[in-house]
Amino acid sequence: MTARFFIARHGETVFNAAGRMQGDVPHTPLTRAGFAQADEMGALLRVRLGAKPRLALWASPAGRALQTLAVIAEHLELDWHGARTDARLREIDIGAWTGRPYAEIMAEAGPILDRATGLFSCRPPGGEWYGEIAARLRSWLDDTEAETGDRLVVMHGMSSRVLRGLLTGQQERPGCGAPVADGIRQGATVEIADGVERVLETGEAFEPF
Repeated sequence: MTARFFIARHGETVFNAAGRMQGDVPHTPLTRAGFAQADEMGALLRVRLGAKPRLALWASPAGRALQTLAVIAEHLELDWHGARTDARLREIDIGAWTGRPYAEIMAEAGPILDRATGLFSCRPPGGEWYGEIAARLRSWLDDTEAETGDRLVVMHGMSSRVLRGLLTGQQERPGCGAPVADGIRQGATVEIADGVERVLETGEAFEPF
């Protein structure tokens, strides 16, 4: 079987629940709902992969991704301590918006998010744009290209969309300068094999942060 990528979006955090812009803030803990989402992902992957699957564990170094991975790893009977982190898997840097209430930014700057796509309609001041996320994720893919076998990658809303776009060979999304896949809700997992993506969990859309 061709090696697969399982890409999971971390569970809800205290920032998400409070309507604060999170971006690449390193440590924002999961809420009880976030832990429940991680538990659900772990149970789903256990059914899909069984106990102790041959699966390389990767995560963004952000605490919320590592907390989510810890719960999933317990379901899979895998050692969380064997997971690897890489800063290139982090969330989009949103610069001056980091940590501020979403409503407050909207009151100052107007609609900063395209509700149809869930993507920013303008570059965060002092932050990243999608092409820069794609560059760092391509670098991570290139550096780990020689590794074989399935991978589980726990990461974030925006950055996971770019990684999924790269792995499925999508065209650059207009205005983004990068291939950006459609959004998935928090606590969702996708499986990608041979460039084809399958969503393993569906549900109501959450805010992108």
